Amino acid sequence: MAKPVHAMEAFIFWSRWLQAPLYLGLIVAQGVYVYQFMHELIILVTKTGTLSETEVMLIVLGLIDVVMIANLLTMVTIGGYETFVSKLDLRGNPDQPEWLSHVNAGVLKVKLAVALISISSIHLLRTFINAPQTEDRVVIIQVAIHVAFLVSALSIAWTDKLMVQTLAISSQAKH
Repeated sequence: MAKPVHAMEAFIFWSRWLQAPLYLGLIVAQGVYVYQFMHELIILVTKTGTLSETEVMLIVLGLIDVVMIANLLTMVTIGGYETFVSKLDLRGNPDQPEWLSHVNAGVLKVKLAVALISISSIHLLRTFINAPQTEDRVVIIQVAIHVAFLVSALSIAWTDKLMVQTLAISSQAKH
């Protein structure tokens, strides 16, 4: 009975590699964001004299939004691969991100929640700047979504903190 169980466990453990193409797909998506960023940047630079201050601000906020989404994609790609698929062999690479040394599923969730709040904040700021052209209903919905992100992030961080404390107490009890 041990051999079939071991084979099944080895297959289940191997199945984590099915996620690798998903992370490669996120890298392709990040390439699309690089293209979008460059396109918007070219518009900003080439039309600077003809754009109003509000239009410049909206384009710049759009650029910041693209950068924040790219950061989110990087965190998910690198952190997710490292956490769920395989360790990255970086052997003292000076470019290794500081956060990667202590990434786990809980830390990754909190970082993603904070990134989503930041992205939502940029979208909300763009809406407020462009408020005269935006329906009140849209503004209210965006504020509600932002508040939902905030509540979710606080809940995730609180749950992660409780889990860390529980693990620490459990570890102390064993020793």
